[in-house]
Amino acid sequence: MRGGFVTRALRRLLGVIALCFTGAIPAENFPVVIVNSAASPETFLSQSALSAIFGMRLRKWEDGSLIKVFVLPDEHPLHVAFSKYILRVFPYQLRNAWDRLVFSGTGEEPVKVVSEQQMRARVSATPGAIGYLSDSMIDETVKVVTFK
Repeated sequence: MRGGFVTRALRRLLGVIALCFTGAIPAENFPVVIVNSAASPETFLSQSALSAIFGMRLRKWEDGSLIKVFVLPDEHPLHVAFSKYILRVFPYQLRNAWDRLVFSGTGEEPVKVVSEQQMRARVSATPGAIGYLSDSMIDETVKVVTFK
């Protein structure tokens, strides 16, 4: 039990440190929200819908199909930027929300991928998938989501 606490505390500390060093982000590395190009019904989402989806509180698209959320590791610079600039929360706040859902038995955490290449491959191959990439990683296999 104590080892899990230390691991979470270290992960949070690394996330905060990474966030401090993530000042200005070059445009080609700015996070862009993506969905599966073939199956996802949405190309526009509100800020609150994005927060609910990545907070694992919104589980289905408007057409009733399941949403499959993909994220990078908590300490990945793109995940830190995505959390801060798109969702407007710290990565540790997302982790806390996911942990509460898992430990209470009321939900699950998103699928973690190790790289942007894997993110693009998994989102493009999974119906109803959503994730994020650097702008420079976008291609025709995924669809960019606009939001306000």
